[in-house]
Amino acid sequence: MMKQQSNWSPYDNNGGTCVAIAGADYCVIAADTRMSTGYSILTRDYSKIFPLAEKCVIASSGFQADVRALQKVLAARHSIYQHQHNKQMSCPAMAQLLSNTLYYKRFFPYYAFNVVGGLDNEGKGCVFTYDAVGSYERVGYSSQGSGSTLIMPFLDNQLKSPSPLLLPAKDAVTPLSVSEAIDLVKTCFASATERDIYTGDKLEIVVLDVGGIRREYLDLRRD
Repeated sequence: MMKQQSNWSPYDNNGGTCVAIAGADYCVIAADTRMSTGYSILTRDYSKIFPLAEKCVIASSGFQADVRALQKVLAARHSIYQHQHNKQMSCPAMAQLLSNTLYYKRFFPYYAFNVVGGLDNEGKGCVFTYDAVGSYERVGYSSQGSGSTLIMPFLDNQLKSPSPLLLPAKDAVTPLSVSEAIDLVKTCFASATERDIYTGDKLEIVVLDVGGIRREYLDLRRD
């Protein structure tokens, strides 16, 4: 009789897709609200976007238990920073903190794939994209999650000027206006939802600019 092998894993992948686009004086971060496991939908109304500071938010896909644990660690570290320095952490500083936090856990990583977006010290939009163990890069746009393989080629095609595919490298902000960037994000998700079963239900869009943070919602496919 063959011995049964256990397939238990400490990780799960709850799916979902995140997109961020940086502009001259704004940043748009968007994610769908579906959380799945396998072929089951756990909830249709789960926000993957979490505010880290006044001018910085994070969108995360992957294993949502690890995502929540990571968000709690970042919130605690930010609270300590505020008490020590009497100010909010900037978006580039928060991006570095996230990289350090992920790298610290590299031997048993957070199964979380993150995009950080916000405004830098000059008021320019900034987007930072990560792998699971803290390697990160400042870019003009990025996507993470189950639909990212569908969305990134489309963004590369539409946003040529900040694309890393072009040499010489140009400024890492997109030439679009806020409304154009929001429309582009909506188009991305409408397309990805048709092809990816882990993306859908509702789209949450967060816009950061000098006026603060505002949210928009758009219904996606529910099947």
